[in-house]
Amino acid sequence: MKNGCLPLILVGAALALIFVLNDAFYTVTPIEQVIVTQFGNPVGKPVEDPGLHFKTPLVQSVNRFDKRFLEWSGSPVAIPTKDKTYIRVDTYARWRIEDPMKYFIRLHDERSAQSRLEDILGSETRNVIAKNELIEVVRTDKNRKPIHDEIVKGDEREAGTIGVLRPISVGRQKIEEEIKAGASQKLAEFGILLLDLRLKRINYNPDVLDRIYQRMISERLQISQRFRSEGEGESAKIAGQRDRDLNEIQSAAYRQVQTIRGEADAKATGIYAMAYTQNPQAAEFFTFLKSMETYRKIFGKESTLVLSTDSDVYGLLKRASVKKAQP
Repeated sequence: MKNGCLPLILVGAALALIFVLNDAFYTVTPIEQVIVTQFGNPVGKPVEDPGLHFKTPLVQSVNRFDKRFLEWSGSPVAIPTKDKTYIRVDTYARWRIEDPMKYFIRLHDERSAQSRLEDILGSETRNVIAKNELIEVVRTDKNRKPIHDEIVKGDEREAGTIGVLRPISVGRQKIEEEIKAGASQKLAEFGILLLDLRLKRINYNPDVLDRIYQRMISERLQISQRFRSEGEGESAKIAGQRDRDLNEIQSAAYRQVQTIRGEADAKATGIYAMAYTQNPQAAEFFTFLKSMETYRKIFGKESTLVLSTDSDVYGLLKRASVKKAQP
């Protein structure tokens, strides 16, 4: 019976030996760094060299940490700016574990690190943005010139006061750098190196969006009303100039017509006078013809005239009736 148990004992011993040897060695990949602990306490320095390494089996444990750049993406937070405008800021950052020993002692794992990053970066973002006005947070470069509205006045164009962005002194890039500098000092205590931080998205708080839109609409309406008023004034100016030019043209034409008509009347009068002096009988016949033309225009089939006894027409009719009554 003892001989029958011997193979089982040998197999068990072999399995135990394999288990111990397997637990005694561990590998480190190029993207990892390892801290060996014994009963929960770190032993030795962090292992960063890739390859096969030895540890005390069954007693020591391997804690692996990523050596690559890691991502942090914060949730949007409502922050008031210096000019009392509430905005929602969405940030993101890149970081890595610089001191694995501090990182393990203070945080132990990536989940705790993400939570600590949320607290520190969120706090620094609030503090820095609260010290600056909205225009400083939105603009990325203080040397960039904005496109603004213009007021047309005469032949010159002057910068308008509505919709014009004031010059900035800090800029969004400087604000990001200030947040990063403040957070880096606090994160260094946890063995974390903050590589970069950016403001991913900035938007107005939903509570003030309606007021912002109404103010934007009011500004646009004010600008359009100014341009409309200037257009109406220019239209009235053009219409007045047109009326003056038209009156001048009509006056000049009327003066020219009267001048031509006066000259024509003067020539006609001269011709009449010449005709009277050259042949009195022809002049009397001409007068008679002109009188007939006048009577033809005056008299009609249903004409009624009231004539005085000393008028030429009455005298002509009287002479015609006397000649007709004579035998």
